[in-house]
Parts: sequence; C-alpha cells; structure tokens
Amino acid sequence: MRILVTGADGFVGTWLIPRLVRDGHDVVAAVRPDRPLFTLGAPPPWPTAVETIPFELLDPVSLRDGLSVGFDAVVHLAAVASGGDARRDPKEAWEINATGTALLAGALGRQCSAGEGDPVLLVVSTAEVYGKGSGVPRIESDPTEPCSSYAESKLAGETAALDVWRQIGLRVVVARAFPHTGKGQDERFVVPAFARRLLEAKRGGQREVSVGNLDPVREFLHVSDVVEAYARLLELGVAGEAYNVGGGEALTLSDLFHRLARIADHPAEPTTDPQLVRPADILHLVGDATKLRELTGWEPKVSLDEALTEVVHAQAH
Repeated sequence: MRILVTGADGFVGTWLIPRLVRDGHDVVAAVRPDRPLFTLGAPPPWPTAVETIPFELLDPVSLRDGLSVGFDAVVHLAAVASGGDARRDPKEAWEINATGTALLAGALGRQCSAGEGDPVLLVVSTAEVYGKGSGVPRIESDPTEPCSSYAESKLAGETAALDVWRQIGLRVVVARAFPHTGKGQDERFVVPAFARRLLEAKRGGQREVSVGNLDPVREFLHVSDVVEAYARLLELGVAGEAYNVGGGEALTLSDLFHRLARIADHPAEPTTDPQLVRPADILHLVGDATKLRELTGWEPKVSLDEALTEVVHAQAH
C-alpha cells in the first residue's frame, strides 16, 4: 500500500514508519513545514526510502498538494498530543485535533466522491474520550464523556471523520490508544518525566522526588505494540468502528514510580507538588482490547518492565 503518515516526526510516527516499511509499504512521511526537518535540514528519523513532505492540516493548499498523488491509506497521528499542552492552549488543540481532522477527512472524502481512490483513514484518538468512568476496563461501547480540552478535541476529530464515513463512505477506522511509552517519548509524559526526575535525584544524592497525584490507575504498553496494532487495523479494521489499543498491566502511578525507582537503582520517595497535579484527572484508565484481539490476533509482546527499563536507559544517555 501507499501510506501517508501525518505527524510523522512525533514519538509514535518514528516507530510506526519503520514498521510499515518492513511490511513493504510505500510510506510518505508528512511533517509540518516549521519542523527542524525543514528549517534546520535535520536528517529524518526513518529509512531513506521514505519520502518526506511538508504538510499543514490547516492550510488548504498544503492539504490539497499533500494528498494530490493519492494514497491507499492515511494514518492520522498529527495532533496536540499532550493534555498539558491542550490545557495551556485549548484553541490550538481544537484547531489541530478537531478542525484539522475534519479538513483531512473532508479532503479524502471528496477524492472518494470523485472516484479518485478509496483510502482507509486510520484516526488515532485517545482512550481519554471515555472520561472518568468507573474502576473497570473500558470497552468501545462505553459512553464517551471527555473531561479535558485534549479529550474533547480528540473526540470531536473522531466525530468529524465518522461523519464523512456516514455521508460519503470514506473508510474511517478509529484507534483509541491507552497510555504507552518507550524510547523517544518526551518528558511531557509521565514515564519519561518520572525517569528523568529519579535519575537527577540519584546524581544529586537527593532522597525525595516531586510528583503529582499518584492515585490514578493506568496501563502502559510499549509503543512497538501500539504501532503493531495500527498496522493491523490498516489491513483489517472495519470502517465506522472504534478499537481500543490497550490491555496492558494496570497499576497505580505510585506503583509506577516505585518500579521506575527500582530500575533506576535509586530508592527515592515521592513528594506531592501541587503544581504537578492535573485538574480533573481520570482516576482509572485501563482498556479492554478484546475487539481488537478477536479481529486481528494482536497481542502485546513487550512486558511493562522491559518498556520501563528502556525509558530509564534512554533518559540516562
């Protein structure tokens, strides 16, 4: 397949593109024109056979030109992907996550209507669309009750894309990803943030590390398992359906902190910093991926400790 990946230079994109290339797909990496790949001439973090193009979701000319060659599939990763970033600038989160997704789906839908292709659009969303919920694993039929600008804007993107599926028949598949981590994830996210603070405390001989609320329960898949799910959904996902990408080991953030402390070999104690406490935090966010498993045979391969060890080692170098 000829596949366009938006937001290609983000954390997940840099793992997904080599995975798709290994399957023999012709991959085009779409990156915002203000990124270092274009402004500084930095080498792309993917195989040289991958074409890299400037792509701005909110620019009609860029959108038209980027899609003009035609694709069999589009993996839509481009997003404001951090809840903290979305809180600081909700306008940008809504513009990119909701309006940008709507514009992309609309452009692909017009190509379908004109007989210029029949692509799959894999919309990568978030499990946070389920909201606070209860203390049980989420399934796709659960109500969506987002409680943050990030989750609200991602759900709006889902809705916009699925509207094009209903009206025009664009083959939209939604992936609702639960928390994941791995080498290359930045410190806006909890696992690398904890790892960095622990390693800094170890180097400085400090016995306390600042944290936010450690009561929430999460799961953390390795990013390689997540991109494997995306690759399978491109081939097998049913249009109009959403699929949870989750099912890892559930643990409190307190347990996560202490596991990372053991891996970092620094038995520090967490101390709560009110500045790090998230408003309207989801207390239990764990997924049931039975639907994905039954459709594709997907199973996570990387253990939680392997994933955490990788992040600690990455932060140490």
